[in-house]
Formats: sequence, structure tokens, C-alpha cells
Amino acid sequence: MHSTTLIGTIQRSLAELVGYADELRDLDQALGDGDLGITVTLGANAVIEALNHISPEATPAEIARAAAKAFANANPSTMAALVAGGLLAGSKSWADVEDVDVAAAAAFVRAAGENIAQRGKTQLGDKTILDAIMPAADALAGARDGETGIADAIAAAEQAVVETRGLQSRRGRASWLQERSIGLQDPGATAMLRFLQSWQQAGVAAVG
Repeated sequence: MHSTTLIGTIQRSLAELVGYADELRDLDQALGDGDLGITVTLGANAVIEALNHISPEATPAEIARAAAKAFANANPSTMAALVAGGLLAGSKSWADVEDVDVAAAAAFVRAAGENIAQRGKTQLGDKTILDAIMPAADALAGARDGETGIADAIAAAEQAVVETRGLQSRRGRASWLQERSIGLQDPGATAMLRFLQSWQQAGVAAVG
């Protein structure tokens, strides 16, 4: 996937993702402060706008850095900072990438997840967005092509989201609920799932 295709892919996917804002808000209200829908909407729209002004000759790494900056500047939430940091970390994995294939996508998602884990001081099983990111990265890494990869990543993230219902939240405001968080679906992991589904829904699943 070359840069011009990548830019359009990101924009169409984020436009789809905004349609899930109400669901993410409701899930976040049950576990946190309910601002995830706003965070996603403002961040997604900011990235879409920023990429309207980026050079079509921009490298994949430059595109990812522009997206990170736009998402971070869109609002001051903790999730926005974590996502932006993850995007920036992912961009470093594309330092020498000119054509994004499924292997490059896997490396990006893994780097983003590792950065979120480090900055958020979280690990798998803490009931966060990380619980969907890392299984998705594993699925992409094991895929033979982009179409298979996105389908496998969605399946892995979907299973992870279901599994978060049985976990106790151990990070962020959701952790204040302690045992009462068990039985509730993690909004961050759901946001990752919805992004992957949006990528597929946009009809741009062929990554490489």
C-alpha cells in the first residue's frame, strides 16, 4: 500500500469509526468518565483534516507522525495521549518502509501496543485497549496477506473484547470500581476492535 492509498485508507476508516462514538461513550460511562466517544470523534476528525493537507509524496512514517500529532492536539484526554504515543512509536517501525504490507502493519501495531503498555504502565489482562491490540498484532504477523490479516485481527480482537468482560479493571478510572468492573466490556479494547472493523468496512482491507 503506497502513501496516497494509505492516506485515503486512514481517512475512510476513521470516518467509519466515528459512527461508533455513541457505543464507546456508553461503554465508557459504565467504567469511566464517558469521554471516549468524544476522544475518538475529535481525534479521528482531526487526523482526517490533517491528512487533507499532507503531501501525497509523504512517506508512511511521515503520515503516521502527522496522524499522531493531530490526534494528540485534538483533545487533552489520557486516551488521546496514549493513542498518539502509540502512533508515534508505530511510525518509527516504518522508518525504512515505502510500501506498507501486512508485515509492516503488524510491526506498527505491535510497536504501538508496546508503547501504550509502557506509558500506561499496563499489561495484558489489565482490561485495557492493550488486550485487543496485542492479539491483533499477533494475527497480522501470522497472516499471508492483508485481507486475511485484517479478518484474523478482527477475530482476535473480538475474542479479546469478549474476554475483557470477565476481567477486573486494573488501570485508570475504571480500576476504582474494583470487583464491580467484572462483567462490563472494556471500552478501549472495543475501540480497537471497531477501528479494525472500520478498516474492513471501508473496503480497504488489502494491505499488501
